[in-house]
Amino acid sequence: MPTVLRAMALAILAALPAAAQQARIEVEAPWSRASLGTMRPGVAYMTLRNTGDAPATLTGIRSEAAAMPELHRSTEADGASSMEPVDEVTIAPGGTVALAPGGLHVMLMELTQSLEEGDTHRLTLIFDDGTELAVEVPILPMSARGPAE
Repeated sequence: MPTVLRAMALAILAALPAAAQQARIEVEAPWSRASLGTMRPGVAYMTLRNTGDAPATLTGIRSEAAAMPELHRSTEADGASSMEPVDEVTIAPGGTVALAPGGLHVMLMELTQSLEEGDTHRLTLIFDDGTELAVEVPILPMSARGPAE
């Protein structure tokens, strides 16, 4: 019996360093632009900062304002802009990832409500370890170019 207990104790001790390494995500300056009703997609931006000591991978998004929120990346090549869905985004320990105009961003496809200037909407960021992070996103004017406007 002592051998079994010793094996269990070793297994628990071996798992401790992995459990001690955690990602800790902070969301900075979230914002969206007001929409013209619900016919066109909306968008959300923010900066994700990993203050932990392990990578964090954003794998999904839920939204109260859109039936199909997706991560997208805008690119420009030869004077033509394009946009494509992104399955996941990894934030390195101590790193940041900007979700900003012209790059990575959240597309709010199939809006279920109009995004009204002065209101907020909630996004839930879903990470590969099962962690979920709710974010209240202020809605700025349609002409906004950043959260300071």
